[in-house]
Amino acid sequence: MADETHRWITLDRLDEGVYLARNARGHELRFGSKDPEGFTPVELLLAAIAGCSAVDVDVVCGRRSEATEFGARVDAHAVRDESGNVLRDLHLSFRVRFPEGPEGDAARAALPRAVRASHDRTCTVSRTIEAGVPVTVTID
Repeated sequence: MADETHRWITLDRLDEGVYLARNARGHELRFGSKDPEGFTPVELLLAAIAGCSAVDVDVVCGRRSEATEFGARVDAHAVRDESGNVLRDLHLSFRVRFPEGPEGDAARAALPRAVRASHDRTCTVSRTIEAGVPVTVTID
């Protein structure tokens, strides 16, 4: 039986500062600090924060009503201090609208709870960052 908790990606260098990540399902994502048309690794981290919470919020609110507008933004400051490079002042904001009517009202009422639950319990990405989970690095 496979370990259903295990997550992984592979990464291959395409060029200096340009990489291709592949997930277990075979999907690929090109990115890098020198990829003029792609995301940087920091931007991917910000996208992961927004995306993880967006999935949580969309599922909960979407059970009540389809959103007429759904977006999120993550802001941060990249800082180099005595400990090295780090992001500070991470802030996630949602922009969500629902149609008028009872279903939209129910979704609007659920929105604050869904955002709070994602932050406090269900968003693996932001919860991992806030928990300060160590990353081990090895050379094969």
